[in-house]
Amino acid sequence: MATVTRRQFNQAMMAAIGAGLHPDVLGARSYEGMQQPASAGSITDVPGIKAGHFTDTRRPTGCTALLFEGKATAGVDYDGSAPGSHLGVMLQPVSPVDTIHGILLSGGGPLGLAAVTGVDRYLEEHTIGLDWGIPNVRIPIVIGAVIDDLSLGDGRIRPDADAGYKACKVASSTQLEEGNVGAGSGATVGKMLKNEGYKGMKAGLATASLRLGEIIIGALVVANAAGDILDRHTGKIVAGALRPDGKGFANLSETLKKLASRADSASFKLSDEPFHSTTLVVVATNVSFTKTELTKIAMMTSTGAARAINPYHTTGDGDSTFAVSTNRIHSELGISVIGALAADLVSETLVRAVTCSKSAEGWLASRDLQF
Repeated sequence: MATVTRRQFNQAMMAAIGAGLHPDVLGARSYEGMQQPASAGSITDVPGIKAGHFTDTRRPTGCTALLFEGKATAGVDYDGSAPGSHLGVMLQPVSPVDTIHGILLSGGGPLGLAAVTGVDRYLEEHTIGLDWGIPNVRIPIVIGAVIDDLSLGDGRIRPDADAGYKACKVASSTQLEEGNVGAGSGATVGKMLKNEGYKGMKAGLATASLRLGEIIIGALVVANAAGDILDRHTGKIVAGALRPDGKGFANLSETLKKLASRADSASFKLSDEPFHSTTLVVVATNVSFTKTELTKIAMMTSTGAARAINPYHTTGDGDSTFAVSTNRIHSELGISVIGALAADLVSETLVRAVTCSKSAEGWLASRDLQF
């Protein structure tokens, strides 16, 4: 296939902006009224990726499976202090394994990693996996990552192997559903000062994509942050910690300053326990990259999430960013360009993750705010 030069890329960017390509992704938006935004594409727009959800009807929890066709390469950036992960270590550049077959994102905290075995079972049934050198044996390489959603409903209900298997069975390359679905079913944000009477808000899962000629970049996020979610264009808070009187956002950055400066500052109770807040990000592209290159792209992408989450990467966060290539085309565009575009896409998709979500018992969604 033809490559895209830097000049062609710049021209395409200008044309895309002028034509309003994915206006929900590339431009600033008004959130007044908080209606669910129109589709901005999907990570499944990247050729070679299928995705599906399992959403538990008994309480807000679930899982989301990403399945890769052909050779998929991946890297990861773990900047959170307490990631719940399965086989994530295999994505280190020093690991000799350079192909993965799936990623499973799940609720349920660390015990939600049990859902990964359902993805393994599904892929093994379809003879997908690493050739183990034994006749008729293929071992799928599936990366798992989890969020804590155990405070919503009965925390004894968690995604299991059957949940992971069901998510795979419905996986497709069509537009992926957003909001209170899959791994985002029980996602929440703005929880850092809940012990001080500042309520958090409901968030969820969102996805988007960016097309520039043959180049496609997709993003999927599960917003489950201790901090506030901001619109990077305006700096305004879209969802996060609410004031005790319910009349506006607390603004965690400013509230932390006030609490830290008061006479009895040592007595204020920060809610930042390990594992309790984790934002999961997956970016994908059809452009071919090595595992080491994708590790750098994942690092750049994390900076995009930092533009939308404040504070981010706290000691209790398990924030994890995965970068995947389905290796369908080659391009002259390098790591820095793809990484920069992926970062912008993720910052926009994080806002979608709260504007697409619905309220749950005890957790108000942005669309239902009255101020």
